[in-house]
Amino acid sequence: MLNSLMLRVLFTIFTLILIFFFGIKFFQEEKEISVEEKITFENEDTTTNIIKDVSYRSKDIKGNVYILNASEGRIDLTNSKIIFLTDVESKIIMTSGEVIDIQSDYGKYNIDNNDTIFSRNVFIDYTDNKIRGNYVDFSLKRNSLIISKNVVYSNKKSLLTADVVEIDIITKNAKIFMYEKEKKVKIKSN
Repeated sequence: MLNSLMLRVLFTIFTLILIFFFGIKFFQEEKEISVEEKITFENEDTTTNIIKDVSYRSKDIKGNVYILNASEGRIDLTNSKIIFLTDVESKIIMTSGEVIDIQSDYGKYNIDNNDTIFSRNVFIDYTDNKIRGNYVDFSLKRNSLIISKNVVYSNKKSLLTADVVEIDIITKNAKIFMYEKEKKVKIKSN
């Protein structure tokens, strides 16, 4: 009788342990499936990543202000910190009071560090200097503007064409150069 009772108790404990382990396994698989379905659903839905009248304003540690406006922005589905912009206008207001205006057809903005790529029909207006190009890499962290692809730089005194113009926005130092050593920067004095 005692053996029969012990066998029943052991059998009941064994059954409860099996139910417990199968229950945990079943619920874990159910959670994984629902997460996968959610990810698939998010990737298929591409209509919610468009933002109209985009506007960002930020200030760096030194007090320089960066304002960015665009008619439309599309959030990168693979990296939500990146926004692709259309009809871009930006303004960099330096602590010295100087203002740099940048306009372009398109842009790529990183909301974490404010780095911005401007592309196609880029126009920069900075005091008496006007710069046109097709590609600009701007970084507040590096304090630089790198203008490339069909660059035309003009001011009251001269007009020059080059492959690249790199400008340190703090020191105002500029490097102007061509990609190929045998080609020369063209300068025309007014």
